[in-house]
Amino acid sequence: MPADRPLRVVLAEDSVLLRDGLTGLLTRFGHEVVAAVGDADALLAAVAAQGPDGPDVVVTDVRMPPGFQDEGLHAAVRLRAERPGLPVLVLSQYVQRAYAAELLDSGDGTGVGYLLKDRVGQVEQFVDALRDVADGGTVVDPEVVRQLLRRRRDPLARLTPREREVLALIAEGKSNGAIARALVVSEAAVGKHIGSILTKLDLPPADDVHRRVLAVLTYLRA
Repeated sequence: MPADRPLRVVLAEDSVLLRDGLTGLLTRFGHEVVAAVGDADALLAAVAAQGPDGPDVVVTDVRMPPGFQDEGLHAAVRLRAERPGLPVLVLSQYVQRAYAAELLDSGDGTGVGYLLKDRVGQVEQFVDALRDVADGGTVVDPEVVRQLLRRRRDPLARLTPREREVLALIAEGKSNGAIARALVVSEAAVGKHIGSILTKLDLPPADDVHRRVLAVLTYLRA
């Protein structure tokens, strides 16, 4: 699309202050926010309301009501599956590598962006990133790139030696009780180790995945 053509934007952000701020910012740069909503269901409905062509670009937070986990991201991935080529720019408070990887794997990897919210403060860079995504480009926050590359080099590098032992025993199919007996520690200690492993491997709680299995897959691929 022409570089000076105003974009039609659907915006999803649960913080009213940030949502209003982004709306004002985009409007100031000549773009039209056709819908500004506060949860993932409203995001899906807002995009559907734009008809078969949809908006020019979707901007969404990762975490939104009701669970404040990854509702925004799942909505973004779903939209890109239902509407191939729909440009989506995701904003996140922190670097969440698993989320970034899932988004970048959606569709054909074009017309997608993942930025930290701090980047919004760099107004012109943010607006340029939005335009790049709308034009089919891929925009990833430099800090996200660094952490994704670090993870690819060695996803287990952040684990302590004891956590590696626990993960190896999980990979052998042992229960928490069996692991506790093998390492001569309490089951509570094993549970804490497993919680730490899942956190360090960027496996956030989710209803539709078995994090223990994903941790084993990461161990076997490393």
